[in-house]
Amino acid sequence: MGDTPTAPSTPSADTPAAPATATAAPPKAAPPPFTGRRLLLIASGAVNAVHLPYWLTWMRSKYPDTAVQVVATRSAQRFVTLQALSALTGRQAIGDTWTDDPLPTALHVELAEWADSVAVYPASLHYMARAALGLGDSPSLLALHGTAAPIVLAPSLPPRVEDNPAYVRHLKALAERPNLSVAPTRPGVSMTTGRRDGRTAPPLPDVLAELERLRGALPKNLGEEIEENSESDIDSLR
Repeated sequence: MGDTPTAPSTPSADTPAAPATATAAPPKAAPPPFTGRRLLLIASGAVNAVHLPYWLTWMRSKYPDTAVQVVATRSAQRFVTLQALSALTGRQAIGDTWTDDPLPTALHVELAEWADSVAVYPASLHYMARAALGLGDSPSLLALHGTAAPIVLAPSLPPRVEDNPAYVRHLKALAERPNLSVAPTRPGVSMTTGRRDGRTAPPLPDVLAELERLRGALPKNLGEEIEENSESDIDSLR
């Protein structure tokens, strides 16, 4: 799992440094344009996940008409609780595991059909590798493979991983998908070494801006398909 925090070390014009507490007020700067109305946010097991309450507070303030559905892996739940994620989005956050309860439809299909935007934030090395290899061993991964919506993965990586040949191969595999982008990482202080040799995910506003760029680049027929799928209701599965 990544061990660098997600917020930038120095504030910029539109993305302030991380708040001291999760209840701090959202940024005051104008947010980037974002037309998504159903954002599927997948949180994986990097320490950046601890900042999700901050960014979800900001998201709810700046984009009140956008529904955010969080799916959190088991590793992500070491850093942030499903209860907190549910309270801050107004929707029940989902653990990224298969349930033994009988359901009328498949969760991964409902997630893929519902979302008009997908962000993996943060994306750990393990999650990136699973996505690149085409694995479908969790609801979120199957949804990721089955959606036509724009997808942005925001990696959070330990020191020296970004130059590892295995990781570089994963990036090349992910680049083959026309509706997927991997957000550039930023230098970050490793929570373990104390040095600025980690790579951290960019602020969430940068991810939203990249989602919007991808949306504009999608073929018209894909955009129409996403809109047609808007009637999917994942609430019926919970």
